[in-house]
Amino acid sequence: MRYAFPIYLFAALAFCGCHRESDTRSNVRAPGQAESSRTKVLEAGAAALQDKPPIKALNAYLDGFHFYNGRQNVQMEAHHYCAIVNEDVTQCVIYDGNVKNAKLMGVEYIISATLFATLPPAEKALWHSHVWEVKSGQLVAPGIPEPAEKELMKKLVGTYGKTWHTWHTDLDKQLPLGVPQLMMGFTGEGQANAAMVADRDKRMGIDSGAKMKDRADIPAPSVNPAANGWQHGNTFQIADPTGSQHAHESATAGAGSKASDVSARANEKQAR
Repeated sequence: MRYAFPIYLFAALAFCGCHRESDTRSNVRAPGQAESSRTKVLEAGAAALQDKPPIKALNAYLDGFHFYNGRQNVQMEAHHYCAIVNEDVTQCVIYDGNVKNAKLMGVEYIISATLFATLPPAEKALWHSHVWEVKSGQLVAPGIPEPAEKELMKKLVGTYGKTWHTWHTDLDKQLPLGVPQLMMGFTGEGQANAAMVADRDKRMGIDSGAKMKDRADIPAPSVNPAANGWQHGNTFQIADPTGSQHAHESATAGAGSKASDVSARANEKQAR
């Protein structure tokens, strides 16, 4: 399945993506001194004089939800800024918010079903499908017109994503400690914490339920059974030699089950 994006859609993404009413702040404040005047001058100079083609290519903004492979109750919102590599490959950088000081918490690679079918079985287990994320209305493209968003979702519904988080701000880690963690996407009703989704919807002024109804006519391709490895007991994660606690491991006071903490975290974000 090809999923090249129409030119008019990218125009909408480029010019309508800045939606200030939907600002989401970072989960944590990184330690360190405030920027000095000298640093600000250097930053301004670099912004004015240096060209940044890879950054300029990030012209699509998607907002959705992830969970740690092997620990579905530890969930978080993820802000994706994506660039199209070609008709079958998209690459996204993921932040914990959509404001200037948001923390870069990971990456997601998105490929077509055609490319996914060529992967070896062990590799396929590391990827997740996007059918439910699209059909449920949980995956959104904030700030663009509804018709453009729906066209985008038609292109994404049959794709597969491979996601690694490197800075676990959802666990209140103020620095990118430990090792990358493999993330997954939801595949069915009742998996995503309702309070988490409702908080996102309220903040961004959207209605996931209404989007779900509107997307009912988007064909749902069959999901390759080798994807979503967690559904078959494959909960691979990288062992952490630093001893840093991660969400797929035994719960601690600092990294406990977040299923019951999602509402509290949402309220805390609103208060910041």
